[in-house]
Amino acid sequence: MNYFKRILKIDIPERQSAFLWGARKTGKSTLLKDLFPTATTYNFLKSDLFIKYSKEPYRFREELEERDPTTVVVDEIQKVPALLDEIHYLIESTNHQFIMCGSSARKAKRAGVNMLGGRAWKFSLFPLVSAEIPDFDLLRAFSHGLIPSHYQAEKPQRFLKPYIEDYLTQEIQAEGLVRNLPNFIRFMDSLRFCHGELINYSNIGRECYIDSKTVKEYFQILEDTLVGYHLYPYFKNAKRIAMHATPKFYLFDVGIANYIKKSMIQDLKGIEAGKSLEHLIFLELLAYINYQEFDAKIHYWRTASGLEVDFIVGDREIAIEVKISDHIRPDDLKGLKAFQEEFSPKRAILVCQEEQPRLVSHSHGKIEILPVKTFLKDLWEKRILS
Repeated sequence: MNYFKRILKIDIPERQSAFLWGARKTGKSTLLKDLFPTATTYNFLKSDLFIKYSKEPYRFREELEERDPTTVVVDEIQKVPALLDEIHYLIESTNHQFIMCGSSARKAKRAGVNMLGGRAWKFSLFPLVSAEIPDFDLLRAFSHGLIPSHYQAEKPQRFLKPYIEDYLTQEIQAEGLVRNLPNFIRFMDSLRFCHGELINYSNIGRECYIDSKTVKEYFQILEDTLVGYHLYPYFKNAKRIAMHATPKFYLFDVGIANYIKKSMIQDLKGIEAGKSLEHLIFLELLAYINYQEFDAKIHYWRTASGLEVDFIVGDREIAIEVKISDHIRPDDLKGLKAFQEEFSPKRAILVCQEEQPRLVSHSHGKIEILPVKTFLKDLWEKRILS
C-alpha cells in the first residue's frame, strides 16, 4: 500500500483539544499517528477497552489525572460517549490535550451527552482528494472510489461490498441509529435511483414501504454519520420563476455511490460518467472549503423552466457547471449565462474534458472553460477559491 500525504493539518495551540470527525476508513487513525506520534492512545475498537471504560468511565479520569501533561488520542469516542464528561473535567483541571476522533457525533448528541461546549475545535477528514494522489486517475476514482485502501485495491468490489453491508447498514444499526434494519436496507437500495437528483421523500417512501418522515430521518442519519451530504438550492433575490426548494443528496465517496447504483463506468463518456464527474467535483469543493476553514456554503441553482447550474459557491461568488463532454457547445452554457444575467457572480466556470482552457465572452459576462485536471490543480493551488 502506498502512503498518501494528507492535506488536512490539525493546527492547534498547546493544550487545545479537538474533535476529528470522518467516515470509516478515511484514514483518521493513520493521520493522528502522523500528527501526534508520541500521544497516549485509547482505541475503542478494542473490545477490552470498550468494555472497561463503558462500565467504569471514571477510571479514564483516574488514570490520567496524576500524569504529566500529555497529548491523548481517543479513537472512536462515539462508542463510549460517557467519557466526554471525564474529558471535560480533565480539560478544566489538567494540562492534557485531547484529540478525539470518530465517525459520528449523532449517538452522543441524541443521548444528551456533553460535547464539551466549544472547548474542543472541530475538524473533518474526507476520503482522498485529487491533490493527495500522485498521477491522479479520474476513471480509477469513479470505479474504486477515494477511500485510501479502496483506491489502491486491484479488486475494489472486495472492499466496496463489505463496506456497504457491514458499515452503512449493520454498524449504523449497532450504534442504535436505526430501529428497523430491513427498512433501512431498502432505503439504501433506493439511493441508486435518487443519488445526485432532487429528493422526492414521498416517492422514496412508497418504494421502501416507509413514511416520508422516516425517509428524511434516514437521509439525516447518513449526513450525521458523515457518509453523505445534502446540497440545497440557491435562491436569493431571484427574478425568475421560483426554483425547486428540495435538496439533492450525495454520498461521501464516488466509488461507494457507483457501487450502490450498480454503475460500471468503463470510460469517461456517457450519462453515468457525467454524474460521477459532477459528484467528484462537489466532493473536492467540499473538502477544499473544509480544509481551508472557509466560511462558504455550496448550493445548486435551478429554475422552474429547467435552467440549472451545478454548484454555486459562497454568496454567488463562483458558479460552476460540470460536463463530461470533450467538446462544449453553446447549449451547454445556457445555465451559466442565465445565472450571470441574474446574479453577476465573480466567476463562472465550466469544468469539462476539453484539452485546453479557453474563455467564452457573452453579453452578461465571461465563462471560463477549464479541463478537469486544470480545475482541480487550480483549486488546490488556491486559484479558484482563496
